[in-house]
Amino acid sequence: MLKKPLTRAFKTAWFSKAARKAGIGDRALIAAVREAMQRQADDLGGGVFKKRLNKNMHRSIVLAKGGRHWIFAYLFAKKNRANIEDDELANFKKLAQAFGRMRDTELRAALNQGDLLELCDET
Repeated sequence: MLKKPLTRAFKTAWFSKAARKAGIGDRALIAAVREAMQRQADDLGGGVFKKRLNKNMHRSIVLAKGGRHWIFAYLFAKKNRANIEDDELANFKKLAQAFGRMRDTELRAALNQGDLLELCDET
């Protein structure tokens, strides 16, 4: 079966640590991006999406402003909170805009500094 090519996807350093603690690996995140690209995620507006992970035990906030990149920014356990607050959503929308304006040189710098980590599709 031929797979649709994946848009570049990243996770923040913070998200990487939280996902590791939750047992969520890159393969699951890549699958989540593919599903989100097929509109199987909650569109919160402004380039912010909420995607369920880990057999619906966790929620992730994914930023995709500008259609260039998908960036996993925040992770929370469903049992700890139902959703993000309005002020958090507003901040994620601003962050999505900033990532949407990011130049390739800025992206490389964020990767080199470890602020962002690129997801590797091992399949």
